[in-house]
Amino acid sequence: MPRTLAPEDAGYPAGLHALADRPRRLHVRGAALPAPERAVAIVGARAATPYGRDMAERLARDLASGGVTIVSGLARGIDAAAHLGALSAPGHTVAVIPSALDRVTPASHAALAERIAESGAVVSEVDIGGPFGRGAFVKRNRLIAAMAGVTVVVEASAESGALATASVARSLGRTVLAVPGDVDRPGSRGTLALLRAGARPCADAGDVWAALGTIADLDDPDSRLHAQLGASPRGVEELSVACGTEPGETLARLLRMEWSGLATAHPGGRWSERR
Repeated sequence: MPRTLAPEDAGYPAGLHALADRPRRLHVRGAALPAPERAVAIVGARAATPYGRDMAERLARDLASGGVTIVSGLARGIDAAAHLGALSAPGHTVAVIPSALDRVTPASHAALAERIAESGAVVSEVDIGGPFGRGAFVKRNRLIAAMAGVTVVVEASAESGALATASVARSLGRTVLAVPGDVDRPGSRGTLALLRAGARPCADAGDVWAALGTIADLDDPDSRLHAQLGASPRGVEELSVACGTEPGETLARLLRMEWSGLATAHPGGRWSERR
């Protein structure tokens, strides 16, 4: 059942209190909303390339596997890929829409919104109807930025709405990352501008973990393992004992972390955190 939260309510997202124009009422369908330190926004172009969609999905899947909630806007392209990546982990994701909860935008993503609400949440500050003009999408973007501790822009043109999300994140003192792309593509001009302006480059989930600066959920086996990795290489047996998992399972998780950019393999079967 949908519920409505006011700023004084316990379930109101902590990150939204940083906004001067925080919503007086936030409509939520689904689970409890995460604190910013447990959430990452992944946003970008609607007209995304296969490269961009693959990157968004992989980043979201790898982060959600470690207990991070993925926040995005349910739009076509990068947003949808991020939601799907989180769901495939399986993990949690939050969709912030620019219209009322009973009028999902875009309508073609109504089924995706249903899937998201089953384990995550769909939220909006709009009571009835919408979206009300292009400005509604830009206004919505401030909520995405405020709900997340880190914002990652995967692909964006020079006039992409994702840049507005990044701008709000930066104004709130949150870290912004951008995925490098082909400089000849229009969809890379916005991310290139962000990188020139000081955004951190993002090549994999390891870059996001470094920016987030925390392990989201130490009850999760991947998170426990990642917490044990440091600058000094450690053997699989030692890591298995520290994490309470079998060596074979530990090695499998380490190999996945290596692929995701979270861990580095060293001679002698030793592993460290990727720096």
